[in-house]
Parts: sequence; structure tokens; C-alpha cells
Amino acid sequence: MAAGDRTQVRLHNGVTKEVFVNEIRPLRRPAVLRGVDLGPCLSRWDAEYLRAAGGTRPVRVHASPSPRMDFIHKNFAYKTLPFDEFIQRTAEEKHSKFFFCENEKYYLRALGNDPRKDVADIRKQFPELAKDVILPEFYEEEQFFSSVFRISSPGIQLWTHYDVMDNMLIQVVGRKRVVLFSPSDVPFLYLNGDKSEVLDIDSPDLKTFPEFSKATWHECVLEAGDVLFIPALWFHNVTSLEFGVAVNVFWRHLPLDAYDRTDTYGNKDPVAAARAMQVLERALKSLAELPPDYQRFYGQRMILTVQRKVLGRNCSEPAGK
Repeated sequence: MAAGDRTQVRLHNGVTKEVFVNEIRPLRRPAVLRGVDLGPCLSRWDAEYLRAAGGTRPVRVHASPSPRMDFIHKNFAYKTLPFDEFIQRTAEEKHSKFFFCENEKYYLRALGNDPRKDVADIRKQFPELAKDVILPEFYEEEQFFSSVFRISSPGIQLWTHYDVMDNMLIQVVGRKRVVLFSPSDVPFLYLNGDKSEVLDIDSPDLKTFPEFSKATWHECVLEAGDVLFIPALWFHNVTSLEFGVAVNVFWRHLPLDAYDRTDTYGNKDPVAAARAMQVLERALKSLAELPPDYQRFYGQRMILTVQRKVLGRNCSEPAGK
């Protein structure tokens, strides 16, 4: 395996809101928070308790014959299962009932009651379980966006992606490995929208993705009870080492009107950024009307302008540094 530099995400014990707001959040770097009061969920939430509390309500889940889920090429299917059966399948190693094969994997990312209009909120979709959880109050109430209930089979790995809001990943059950990449490593991640095309980060195809070896890894393994602070725009790749139950809490850290009001998942780019990307697409279409040598010349001028005015980089300094 070839990869860039590696560093461990810093661990903080007994963090208060004051410490988080004044010392951790301003750094805009991931941090593992240990010892945060999360409520009785830590002692209650085993598979049996979850099945009884969730009952037979239908849930829409990802089902895949592969443990490495690929959102770009869609190597999974959306299936509906009763919640209690979903928990049973997710917690077991092999299945007597299955869609593809006896060792298929499952993943739940809870949705709002109407996913087109409502954001996910565990207090509304799973109130009987939400009463067991204390969500860390490290932001102001008006900054709250969503609380997403997540359950995954052991071994499942989710694609590398970024979110546009600050994220508190509360690990309740099981251990989880998280690899993060800084926003400054975007030149090395081969983006397709908000997702990286490098699916196997542990054994990457460096002939296809040679620049990936320059990316710096920030790694941690979350234990049950840990909370991982993932600042907005930090890329993250998550692997459930065991049957995993977690709650993601997303917080707006920009002014509220900076976000797209139609966004129910919390993954649409801020309004100004989306508008800038649309302008770029129009500019590229305009350049396509010129001969290739003119396209290259004016394309380079555009790159130099972005480097100078947005990145604050000297025009003679190579990109990606």
C-alpha cells in the first residue's frame, strides 16, 4: 500500500462546551471527544433492546453483496425491511434470509418522514430511542440541522466524502475506524461531486489515481461512547469494525442564509459556492467555443486568477502545495 503521511486524530477527555467552543472548534481540525455524557444509550442499546424498541416499522436500507459500498457506481440496492428484522440481519454474520447472498451487508441512514421536505431527526423518527441519548450541546440551538440515526453491519466501509456542515459523530455501539483528509488535500482525492473516486483507500490503484499517494491521512478508531468532531469540508471514510450504531448531529456553523433551504440531507454546497460552480461551468462552455490553443491559454489565466485571489498563492508556486 502506498499512502501519504499519517497522523492520529487528537483525543480530548472530559471536554466542556467552553473548551470545545474556545479551543477545539476554532482549529477546524478533527478531534475525538471522550467522556462526554451521552445518556443511558451506552448501556441499553444492544441488538435485543433495539429490536424491541424499534418494532416492526418499515425502514429503507442499503443492502449490498460487497462490504465496500460505492455510491458512484451503486453496488447496492435500496430495500425495505421491518426494523426488528433489519437489526437481526445487521447483527448476524450470515443470513438465512437475504437479497443477494448469505453474507451481504446492510446500512441504515435514517431519513425524515418525508425525505423531500423533512430532515432526519432521531427525536422525531425514533422517539422511543431518542429518549436514551443526550446530544452534546456544544453549539447554539438555532445552529442545529439534523440528527441522523445510523446502523451498519460489521465490516462495512462507506465511501470517502465531505459534508458542508460541522458533524458530531456519536459512536454508541461498536468500534469504528475513520480516515479523514483535509480540505487542502482536494487535489489528490479525484472528486466526483462530493465523493472521491478512490474506493479502496487501503490498496489504491495508483496507476489510475497517482496523486492519491500525496494525501495526508488523519486516523482514529472510535470506541463506544466516543464523539468525533468532523469540521465541515473534511473528507471522511468510515469502516464499522463491529455491528455499529451511531448518531450524527449536523450543525450549521455559517450564517443560516448561507445554506440551501431545500437541502434535507445537509450535503448541498452553500448557496454562494453552488452559484460559483455554475458560473465556472458556463465559463468552460464558453472556452470550448475557441480553438484548443486559446482554450489552454485562457484556461491557464483562469487558474492563475483563482490561485492569486482565492488561494492566496504566488502564481509561480505549483498547485497542490
